[in-house]
Amino acid sequence: MSYLDNQLSAFKSSVSSSSAKIANKRTVMVPASRTATPPPSSQGARADVKRKRMEQNIVYSQPADTGTGKNVMTQITYAIEYLKSKGTPQTLTELLSYLSLQHRENDYKRTIATILMNHDKVEYERKTDGGEGTFRFRPVHNIRSKNALMGHLQSQPTAQGLSVRELRDGWPDAEAAIDELEAEGKLLVTRNKKDNHAKMVWANDPSLSYTIDDEFQSIWQRIKLPEPKALADELEKAGLMPANKSRGVKKVIKQEVKKTKKPRKGGKTTNTHMAGVLRDYSHLKK
Repeated sequence: MSYLDNQLSAFKSSVSSSSAKIANKRTVMVPASRTATPPPSSQGARADVKRKRMEQNIVYSQPADTGTGKNVMTQITYAIEYLKSKGTPQTLTELLSYLSLQHRENDYKRTIATILMNHDKVEYERKTDGGEGTFRFRPVHNIRSKNALMGHLQSQPTAQGLSVRELRDGWPDAEAAIDELEAEGKLLVTRNKKDNHAKMVWANDPSLSYTIDDEFQSIWQRIKLPEPKALADELEKAGLMPANKSRGVKKVIKQEVKKTKKPRKGGKTTNTHMAGVLRDYSHLKK
């Protein structure tokens, strides 16, 4: 019986050990299946990292920061318009104060000053005593007063006129001064029909002005001028053609000559070897 007891105890121990192994395998496999999906917090973190990487790889056609070059040239345009409206020299400090750039860095201010010094629409005057130089608008014509206008017109070698638009480029009040000089008889002015604004000006020489008697004026006004069409007809009759009319060569009409039909010449007679058999119908030819 001791042998059977030993076998029974050995079997029970093997069964208990195998059941323990199976239980351990089951407990190990269950957590593995549960940890296959990460927690929600880790998923959000991975999505944020992926989104950041995609944002870093985005390429735009126009960068968000266009730089300061365009900003500088915009400020230069404002500065030139300010100099044009003022008409008087301005220092760099005054220009920077107008543009609200007095608190910008020194390199930016030096860039503004350098561009203005070399601009074709700006005159820069240096101070010999070491003071701050001045900037002034450079117009097409350096004319800003009545005396300067009359001096310019009288010093010209020809009687060429000046455009009022060009005068207003550096002299905003030019038109009012032109009206006064015209009333004084010192200027000859042409005006626009639409708004009667001055268009061109010439110097007027008062010594060439003469007063004509009323008698001669009435005689001149009584002279009747021919009608334009009648005058043109008389000139053409005299052989004088206007320059804009081409002198066309008259075409000669050719008379058509009717061609007479020539009589048909007889052809070469053939089949002479059958003269006794064939009949002669030559007398029937027309």
